[in-house]
Amino acid sequence: MTTFFYQFGRYILFLKSMFYKPERISIYFARIFDEMVKIGIGSLPIVAIISLFIGAVTTVQTAYQLTSGLIAKSVIGTIVSDSSMLELAPTITCLVLAGKVGSHIASEIGTMRVSEQIDALDVMGINGAGYLAMPKIIAGIIMIPLLNIIAITLSIYGGYMAGEWSGIVSHDQFISGARSTFKGYTLFFSMIKSFTFAFIITSVSSFHGFYTKGGALEVGEASTKAVVYSAVLILFFDYLLAELLLK
Repeated sequence: MTTFFYQFGRYILFLKSMFYKPERISIYFARIFDEMVKIGIGSLPIVAIISLFIGAVTTVQTAYQLTSGLIAKSVIGTIVSDSSMLELAPTITCLVLAGKVGSHIASEIGTMRVSEQIDALDVMGINGAGYLAMPKIIAGIIMIPLLNIIAITLSIYGGYMAGEWSGIVSHDQFISGARSTFKGYTLFFSMIKSFTFAFIITSVSSFHGFYTKGGALEVGEASTKAVVYSAVLILFFDYLLAELLLK
């Protein structure tokens, strides 16, 4: 328990240190756009593939559960649409991004720490935490919600195509079900989750990379910790946000 509070305190101080001695805005712009390409464009293929198959599997499994002929098949479209927005797209996508983006951020900053590049920034009077972590966090908060929108769209499309190709549900039934229970608040809730998860992934990974000590082995350990802690926090805040905002 003592270790938990110690690490939590270091994490808060790390976030605070990012705003100490801020660099010129022009420097941040260049680095933010570079990180946006890495996080957003670099993650797009895996997000697209996962989302399509998640939607397809949800359609097939939902149809399997509908053994009663009294339940309209349009319910399949409703379940795929709502579950994609509420849970599947934001949570599963961000868990995958915690592994891909989080490990990359932790290993990149950790390598700079063990190779004394961050020490060199400190000697030059540059705020290492702000210069290295801030652009990644801002880029993540911008791009991961956009990836979430793409994931929602492709997940619903994947569910639609699986139903259409297999004959489980017709075009009109699926679209009717997806539209029947759509609420703007559902999409808003999904975006709140993606913003929160984006901050968790980028900040936790930057924290673990920034405080790496040792050599290549410790960099690998920092990457592993970043992924594990990010995944656990994503699931914890997934429940917390649902408890607070869906009552």
